[in-house]
Amino acid sequence: MKTAAVLVIVLVASLMAAQVQSSASAPASTSTPQAGTQNTGRPPVQTKTREEYKAYQAAAANGQSPDAMEKAADDFAAKFPNSDVRVLLYRAAMSSYQNAGNPQKMMDMGLKVLAINKDDPEALIGIAEILEERTGPTDLDRQQRSEQVIEYATHALKTLDTDLVVPAGTSADRVDAYKKYLRSTALAIIGTIYYKQEHYPEAEAKLRNALDADAANPDPVVILRLALALHQQKKYADALEQANRAIELTQESTDLGQTARNERDRLLEQSGGSARPATTPPAMAPVTPNQAAPQTVPPSNQGTPGPASSPSH
Repeated sequence: MKTAAVLVIVLVASLMAAQVQSSASAPASTSTPQAGTQNTGRPPVQTKTREEYKAYQAAAANGQSPDAMEKAADDFAAKFPNSDVRVLLYRAAMSSYQNAGNPQKMMDMGLKVLAINKDDPEALIGIAEILEERTGPTDLDRQQRSEQVIEYATHALKTLDTDLVVPAGTSADRVDAYKKYLRSTALAIIGTIYYKQEHYPEAEAKLRNALDADAANPDPVVILRLALALHQQKKYADALEQANRAIELTQESTDLGQTARNERDRLLEQSGGSARPATTPPAMAPVTPNQAAPQTVPPSNQGTPGPASSPSH
């Protein structure tokens, strides 16, 4: 089954392809026809002159190289300090650094996006996720970080329907799919913070909301986090049901798959086997029981690369 992470890769690839097509077909004139957003409630962004448009195209061509993309975005912003499309270039740099596995630089680019548009949901969610993953139980500022994560993610949920920018011509179905992914991610981030704070009922509620927000593309990471939150509340039957869902969506050879199977065994050990759900779980290879209580939340496999809109000139 396709996970949310796979969905977003496919979706972003199609949106980026739409961006290239839109840029290539833009009329070379001094007029500025609008380059739309699709069902997002945000006015379209656009370049104002032919020079600005050509400079945008040249900068955007660096998307495959994170460092070059960042420099191109900075150079463009210096030359066109009032341009509405600066946010698109910094978001492209943010996505490029994410693909390169550089979370610090991804967050730096996200903060540049927010300096231009404080309501950008993709940047808000990307930064929130990085901060959440970097917040541990021994951090002296963990409470402040946790509050900041929740603030970012909650704000993104409020602006998702008003400030999400996508390329002109993107179908409503693709926009809706991406919004579901982003909404699910934001809710999962909040739920994870609640788990780390040992607010297990609140964590359970948010994680269930996250799964409901994108029900057609369940993420096994979120499912396993829900199992852990239920386990901590001694809701063994419900927890085992979720652990088995995670097992169905993972391979035993992966870290996530092994963690899900270990969680299943802990639940069966602690409940004396009575937690087994009515439905028969799929055939699984034996796993050595681990009786340690769940302490950590598995790292998320979700990413939040933001599709950059292509302005018309």
